[in-house]
Amino acid sequence: MTVDFDQEWDRERAGYADQQVGLRLNSGPQGPFAPGGSKDFASTPAEKKAAARAIQNELEPATKTAAEHADDATSSAHMGFDGWQTAVGLKKVADSWDQQVKTLMGRLSSEKVALGGAESMFARNDIGVGSQFLKSALNGV
Repeated sequence: MTVDFDQEWDRERAGYADQQVGLRLNSGPQGPFAPGGSKDFASTPAEKKAAARAIQNELEPATKTAAEHADDATSSAHMGFDGWQTAVGLKKVADSWDQQVKTLMGRLSSEKVALGGAESMFARNDIGVGSQFLKSALNGV
């Protein structure tokens, strides 16, 4: 038994005919990252400053110290295996480590700068929107 397309389509349309479809333009997900998000920002300017300070005062120095410690230990091991293939491998590992540390330090620095810039960006946007409202109110619009 074969059913042609038109018969199957008519049967499917009939099943959906009783369903109500609507659109409400005055509703939608709440918050900046809805669904389930808050309608407020996730952090305050003070929290952003604290995070930037933590990067500068804790993460960056600790990362630098850890990198130097690893460099010293790898350098000592490299000298101990001088003339062996192990020394070549240690050199390759040390170079890879140094590149990864450089990348991490760059990322920490850019995150610190972004946290500092976020506050001023939001303030500039608020001032700009406020001045647009003032202009329209003063012009009787």
